[in-house]
Amino acid sequence: MNLVLQRRLQRRTFLRGLGATIALPFLDAMHPAMAFAPLKPINRMAFLYFPNGVQPDTWAPLTEGAAAPLPESLSRVLAPLNPYRNDILVLGGLTNDGGRAKGDGPGDHGRAGAAYLTGMHPKKTFGKEIQAGVSIDQVVAQSIGNATRFPSLQLGCEDGIQGGNCDNGYSCAYSNSISWRTPSTPNPPEIRPRAVFERLFGNPEVDLDPVKRARVQRFNRSILDSVMEDSRRLQSSLGVADRRKVDEYLYAIREIEGRIQKAERDNTPHVKPTMELPSNSVPEHYAEHSRLMFDLMVAAYQTDATRVITFQMAIEQSNRAYREIGIADSHHGLTHHGGDKEKIEKCILINRYEAEQFAYFIGKLKTTQDGDGTLFDHIMVSYGSGLGRDHDHDNLPTVLTGRGNGLFRLGRQVKFPAETPLANLHLTMAQQMGVPAENFADSTGKLRELTEV
Repeated sequence: MNLVLQRRLQRRTFLRGLGATIALPFLDAMHPAMAFAPLKPINRMAFLYFPNGVQPDTWAPLTEGAAAPLPESLSRVLAPLNPYRNDILVLGGLTNDGGRAKGDGPGDHGRAGAAYLTGMHPKKTFGKEIQAGVSIDQVVAQSIGNATRFPSLQLGCEDGIQGGNCDNGYSCAYSNSISWRTPSTPNPPEIRPRAVFERLFGNPEVDLDPVKRARVQRFNRSILDSVMEDSRRLQSSLGVADRRKVDEYLYAIREIEGRIQKAERDNTPHVKPTMELPSNSVPEHYAEHSRLMFDLMVAAYQTDATRVITFQMAIEQSNRAYREIGIADSHHGLTHHGGDKEKIEKCILINRYEAEQFAYFIGKLKTTQDGDGTLFDHIMVSYGSGLGRDHDHDNLPTVLTGRGNGLFRLGRQVKFPAETPLANLHLTMAQQMGVPAENFADSTGKLRELTEV
């Protein structure tokens, strides 16, 4: 780009090159030198979902009543969060009534996924007439999404199909998507790191032209290489602190890009040259895949590409096996353990493994600069599942992190009275994002216990 340097940079300044468009993180040069008041920090939100629920008494046994400090050592499942004990809120007692059968019989997995962010009971069908509700991430995206390049992003670590019967007469769309743009339109998650990377940093004009795209891939393997001239021109005009921020940011992008390329090389099968090779390979191991996606989420927030992200760590009713931690059995099958202690132990290890990835994300947020603080200061993250013990829909496992621009007072545990709607949490978060909503789904009010107010 022909960057015209002024006294200050515009918040939405980009580095451009052949096949690449890279937004910059917030820099000191983007703040007016003579501003009378500091810029209000941008707030973000993320919903992280893990499937198949948790096992009885392995999550966080809480006592109903006033908020209390977290214990010195968390439960086995949440133990990976011990280093961040003062950076989380563990909640109990929240219920999603929309996930209950209500006369429809079996199908808790399909209902759990569809109702988690919509609060609505999905129509039992595996035909075209699927019906749930608008999810809270989309309520927020529709309200504030015009401020960013992408109103929202939907990411995941496991592919699923959107049609067909996946759970006792419930469409696969219900199990595979937690984000719903309209009551009949789910937003399937993108699981390919390469696709997310190119969406964030690729040039749409090149992406749509196969000839240009092939030329870029042949001569310009690194997206960053194409913007270095623009980067050098920009950095010559910046102060020391801003130059360091840009250097660290570009280094992080190149590191993500390198990991994606390695995953693609490692997963490229040895086939005859005449065969078409699959593209957009994903890392073989779950930890590497999920951490790549978390790093891409951080990059998206850092550049204000979006402020709203949903991330399915696996689809509901997931049959994924976690061989890297010694578990070759299907996750979903293990949850129907019938009291088998060996199967229960494997479920605990899977839930703990998922919590390890969540801990990684917290660490990234806490070490990523954002304005006068970190991304951790300016984000609200909900981590949980639409199923509790024995595939029930009450007392849902829920952990919050991030300070949410002052909303969350962390380092505590709170168990709400039975039948407190999960939608109360979602309404509280939406209002903190600036959405002027007074209710959502079956909400009965805000969760004032999350803050000191």
